[in-house]
Amino acid sequence: MQRAAILAVETKALQASMHVELEEFAALATAAGAEIVDIIVQRRDAVDPATLVGSGKAAEIAQRVEEEDLQLLLVLNDVRPRQRKNLEKIVSVPIVDRTMLILDVFARQARSREGKLQVELAQLRYRQSNLIGAGADLSRLGGGIGTRGPGETKLEVDRRRIGDRIAALNKALRDVRRQRALRRDSAREPAVALVGYTNVGKSSLLNALSRSEAYVADRPFATLDPTTRRIYLEPGRYARLTDTVGFITDLPKDLVNAFRATLEELRDAGLLIHVLDASNPQWRRQRDAVETILQDLHLEDAPRLTIFNKSDRAVPEALGEPVPYVSARTGDGIPALRADIAARLLPSGAAAPST
Repeated sequence: MQRAAILAVETKALQASMHVELEEFAALATAAGAEIVDIIVQRRDAVDPATLVGSGKAAEIAQRVEEEDLQLLLVLNDVRPRQRKNLEKIVSVPIVDRTMLILDVFARQARSREGKLQVELAQLRYRQSNLIGAGADLSRLGGGIGTRGPGETKLEVDRRRIGDRIAALNKALRDVRRQRALRRDSAREPAVALVGYTNVGKSSLLNALSRSEAYVADRPFATLDPTTRRIYLEPGRYARLTDTVGFITDLPKDLVNAFRATLEELRDAGLLIHVLDASNPQWRRQRDAVETILQDLHLEDAPRLTIFNKSDRAVPEALGEPVPYVSARTGDGIPALRADIAARLLPSGAAAPST
């Protein structure tokens, strides 16, 4: 565990959501292996273009970093290359912004070859876009907490070699996409895909419907690699259910682009099951974030079934919505969900119109 402080600049745009954003950011930091020692919030009309927080506040943060023996400064806001360079001259520890932190969490969780390729591609694209004019500072842009994960060994290469590596990764992922397409084409049963915010219980729901034991963990982005299981619907009818990577508010574009091969599972599904967390008071915010990403993927018109998971721990904010409620933990609502999926899938495997 590395001792870290969280820094957030609360602008007018962030006032309403600052508490939730900080809570989520801290969960990401913990998942990446940080021990949060301090949280520093500065209120400004806008971030400082030179150092994000202004020179006076930066000096104050540098003093706290020294007094508290911190090893990292985790910044909620996106940090531009110039701001990072200037801030690191004052604060003597690595600066990790939200995008870098999410990439680091993905790097820790990647298990399969495909997942590692996708994460490395996202890391390199992010570094490439943030190294314009950085020159010798390339080596200072670490891979997140502890500089772990796929791609960290590429930090010292120049821009040309980064470009070559990106091209090689794209070629490898195109091969993955072709293999995945062949498997989909050879499948005879209709495809259903789970989508939703990270940590809403999609993997647990997959296990409940398929009576399997796919990996489950109570932390952000525990599942990166798509997991497909055969599920029973009704006598003589089955479907293929796929659990996909979870989403998050403002999911970095580099990650969305890198995971397109995986997310194609959503495009070919006859039905998307959008899973909401009935135990989370912020479920509307999470739902809207997922809907935004589905629009970016041109899936806003895909056949959809929205459900609440964790009904056994539902908060008042989630009660009374006109959608099915299930609990993957207790099994409540699972038989009705099977019937609902079967009703929305025509015998041919095509989805019936959304209601």
